[in-house]
Amino acid sequence: MRVKVLSRNPDDYIRETKQDLQRVPRNYDPALHPFEVPREYMRALNATKLERVFAKPFLASLDGHRDGVNCMAKHPQSLSTVLSGACDGEVKIWNLTKRECIRTLQAHEGFVRGICARFCGTSFFTVGDDKTVKHWKMDGPGYGGEEEPLHTILGKTVYTGIDHHWKEAVFATCGHQVDIWDEQRTSPICSLTWGVDSISSVKFNPIETYLLGSCASDRNIVLYDMRQSTPLKKVILDMRTNTLCWNPMEAFIFTSANEDHNLYTFDMRFLESPVMVHIDHVSAVLDVDYSPTGKEFVSASFDKSIRIFPVDKGHSREVYHTKRMQHVITVKWTSDNKYILCGSDEMNIRLWKANASEKLGVLVPRERAALNYNQKLKEKFQHHPQIKRIARHRHLPKAIYSQAKELRIMREARRRKELNRRKHSKPGSSPFVSEKKKHIVAVVK
Repeated sequence: MRVKVLSRNPDDYIRETKQDLQRVPRNYDPALHPFEVPREYMRALNATKLERVFAKPFLASLDGHRDGVNCMAKHPQSLSTVLSGACDGEVKIWNLTKRECIRTLQAHEGFVRGICARFCGTSFFTVGDDKTVKHWKMDGPGYGGEEEPLHTILGKTVYTGIDHHWKEAVFATCGHQVDIWDEQRTSPICSLTWGVDSISSVKFNPIETYLLGSCASDRNIVLYDMRQSTPLKKVILDMRTNTLCWNPMEAFIFTSANEDHNLYTFDMRFLESPVMVHIDHVSAVLDVDYSPTGKEFVSASFDKSIRIFPVDKGHSREVYHTKRMQHVITVKWTSDNKYILCGSDEMNIRLWKANASEKLGVLVPRERAALNYNQKLKEKFQHHPQIKRIARHRHLPKAIYSQAKELRIMREARRRKELNRRKHSKPGSSPFVSEKKKHIVAVVK
């Protein structure tokens, strides 16, 4: 005869101490949970709503400049240090942890046009309207010492930008032409030019470190090879490109910020058409910077807002603005992928979270597990209309909202006009041109 005996192990349901959580028995049999999907959908909806409730991205405002902030640079070794240059020739070094200025120096007469740190983090370079390139120590002088640059190079023309090589003691300046300098010499190693117009920015590739990209005011983006001392190729767009930024993870990809309100992501091997056109701004885009992961970038615009774009998407995932923030001139994404810094016309540097609803500080393991679970739920149900609408919605300033609406109407009118023209003309006489190729005038090799 067989007798079934109930057997319970007290360890399964009794707490060791009163401080422990109550143990809940769980049965994972799907047959016993027939409403699993509706329950998960409600959880995803609540998680999406709470994400929007807790989206408070603005962290701090660093004030101290007496004129508009014109350029910024990150410290390559220290996460908490950032450098900024203003339109009155003043350079400030900030400590982000304390949120205060730790050093101020009068670097130039007139604008500080560009600033960049040396790859080892011991010194930095500035260029200004007074036609000089100055090399400064990162640490201030001793007590009672004078603020003096290590070297000063006096040029023939105004320099509009500077960038340092990622591995060698070489830096590049731009103005009338692109000059490559050795740190120990007072004359350039080589000068690169293609055309006669002024060049607004120059950037070294962080992976293939001998490659440079530059933007000229004659609507060109020119790529150079430092080893051959020659330009490689250039692409001519409809309107002027203000600056460009290389992807730190993919050697061939760069994104350019254009005057026609758009950003263009190019593959330097195929310049005939951009990989992606990013189209959410309503005024000229003035600056762009990549996240260290290379999956997203942040752009600063004349429309008084900054936007975060995924590299492979045409629309931004986030827009940041405040009532006081004026035209945003410069923007940087910090090296730990957590924060964004932007410098604007009204003399302030603002610190934002890269992920608007992220909780700062130490997370308890249960908290982290709940966050990960909610994140997966949001990904699973992201295409449901209700959740999609809540996740996408952003409050915009009235000026941006009405301008975006107007641009949308204009775009639709152009599309309708093109359709009508194609409909009433001979087949094949008005070919279809994709949005990507519309803005490219020519590629010269």
